[in-house]
Amino acid sequence: MDRTNDPVGDDPSGDTTDDGSRGATERLLNGLNDAQRHAVTLDATHLRILAGAGSGKTRVLTHRIAYRAEQFTLDPQRTLAVTFTRKAAGELRDRLGRLLSGTTAHAGTFHAIAYAQLRQRWEERGVRAPELLERKLGFVARLLPRSPRNSTLALDVLAELEWASARRISPADYPTAAAAARREPPLDAQRIAEIQQDYADRKLKQRVVDFDDLLRLAARDLSADPVYAAARHWRFRHLFVDEFQDVNPLQFHLLTCWLGPDSDLCIVGDPNQAIYAWNGADAGYLEHFDRHYPGAESVALEDNYRSTPQILTVANAVLAQGPRPVITLRPHRPAGPLPTVTAHADEVAEARAVTRAARDAHRPGVPWSQQAVLVRTNAQTAAIAEAFTKAGIPHRVRGSANLLELPEVVDAVNQIRRASSLEVALRDLDTELRDAPSQGTLSEERAANVAEILRLGGEFRSLEPSGTVSSFVGWLTSTLRNEDVGSGDAVDVVTFHAAKGLEWAVVHVAGLEAGYVPIHHTQGDQGAEDEERRLLYVALTRAREQLHCTWAERRTFGSRTAKRSPSPWLGAIESVVHVGGGELTRPQQARRAATARSSVRQRAARRELNDEDQEVFERLRAWRSAQAKAADVPAFVIFNDATLTAVASARPSSRAELLGLPGIGPVKVERFGDELLAIIADA
Repeated sequence: MDRTNDPVGDDPSGDTTDDGSRGATERLLNGLNDAQRHAVTLDATHLRILAGAGSGKTRVLTHRIAYRAEQFTLDPQRTLAVTFTRKAAGELRDRLGRLLSGTTAHAGTFHAIAYAQLRQRWEERGVRAPELLERKLGFVARLLPRSPRNSTLALDVLAELEWASARRISPADYPTAAAAARREPPLDAQRIAEIQQDYADRKLKQRVVDFDDLLRLAARDLSADPVYAAARHWRFRHLFVDEFQDVNPLQFHLLTCWLGPDSDLCIVGDPNQAIYAWNGADAGYLEHFDRHYPGAESVALEDNYRSTPQILTVANAVLAQGPRPVITLRPHRPAGPLPTVTAHADEVAEARAVTRAARDAHRPGVPWSQQAVLVRTNAQTAAIAEAFTKAGIPHRVRGSANLLELPEVVDAVNQIRRASSLEVALRDLDTELRDAPSQGTLSEERAANVAEILRLGGEFRSLEPSGTVSSFVGWLTSTLRNEDVGSGDAVDVVTFHAAKGLEWAVVHVAGLEAGYVPIHHTQGDQGAEDEERRLLYVALTRAREQLHCTWAERRTFGSRTAKRSPSPWLGAIESVVHVGGGELTRPQQARRAATARSSVRQRAARRELNDEDQEVFERLRAWRSAQAKAADVPAFVIFNDATLTAVASARPSSRAELLGLPGIGPVKVERFGDELLAIIADA
């Protein structure tokens, strides 16, 4: 039965003559705030819901489906909810099963839905289904020349092939597209293009398809057969897509093929959590939704029910360091403790401090699993895991590959096993790491993972100077291998990317240093740096009650020790929380002194302003206050007093002149330049 044609659906009030239906409708709306209720009840063919972290997006999505079913403007059996993970799809189905009586909507990932569509199509046409290539690494490795690090090279090449596939880039276009995107492929771009073509040819010859082929073939069938497409459009008329900021061009192309002339579409996403552009995602589909679907409606969910006001203030301050955010979270939880920021001598001291903090935060009756340590790279997990093991704190590396399972680490350990002695093995590995940048055998991030094994080798030799290769490998395995990976009460050690979608009461964010946050290879790429800042924002907003940030003044990479500097965004965090309590570290004391000196200079500079300039300065301060209040951030995050003083004194008349003033860069000019110039002109 197609309930979307029921005339009752024309009543926008949602009232019916049936008291039971009216009661069910009220049940769906009870407990929703105004923005959530608006998102659930809005009558729109194309709707974008901008949902910030902790704003209840899954609840709104499921309640909108259930509400429309109650209003007879949607048939659950003709509804398709698309997610990015099987877990999210399962959660949607479970929630909808509780909200809808007697029926439920269809929910699945892009790949699962496409595969089901293709299998049905193949069966109807009597076509033997191709084999699904679930493990692509070995397949790609066979296309490459044998080398000591063949598996590592294969993984890097596979990443390029998947990026090109996600962006719908052909082998002929790959070299140009890769250069435009500032990719750093492991081989010459033309060679990658040849491998891309060879990969496609081999799959066709062996009659196998990979997961991206499922999306491509599903879209091809719909584009090539209008009759088949019309039947599919009738079958699923109502589409809902979650995490829309993560959609890539291939997925968006398939989505457009799924949509028919009578379809309606509701998308949910958060541009502040767009962190997968490196993997082919394009948040522009979310941000410019109305360009693709003119007349689309939009609702913003900015009320956060997860984190304390103190944590959100820190997260918003970090986000405010870049382009103006589309949505800014507002807290709705009681006040909590101030986040902390501490510096440590090196990564070992930092790991020990995090271990102590985790133990201090552990309370009787509160499970260890209420805490997490978040780091930017897999290599950073080793020192944390080692410290937790020594302290007897249960932990697990969650969501991303264990360090020992990474291909480059597997290769390095196998190389160690083959060596005549541990001393020779570590020396050869160190030499290879030193040559890696010039020879291009390992990316910087992969080299850092191997360097961590080398660092642990040095630590082992200091403990056991006569230790053998086999004893080191055994020690390494026992130190890093977590026996409690699947379940149990343990502190999670997670990379920033793997933490997305998760939350904990207490979060320790470690390694907040330039080179990690942002990661080293984004230097000079504004788009990539913006994504790194959003990635830090994602990490910070995983915390509900307590947030602890740390960094190391020195860090050992293999046999080399390097001085480290704090992340450029750590200043915004420190300024918000006003680090205090207990003895300050030397870097904190230096920064406090620098801040004090800066304040003195700012006051002195303001005293030098004449009366007219002082009036302009006060106007600028009033404007800044309004901007800060609207963005829910401290005023200095917009501009500090020194910058406003410089603007008031110089009276710039163009964006170019603004760029010449202290504290104003291209991002701030793009965001605030016209308003500043207008204030100057009015004066």
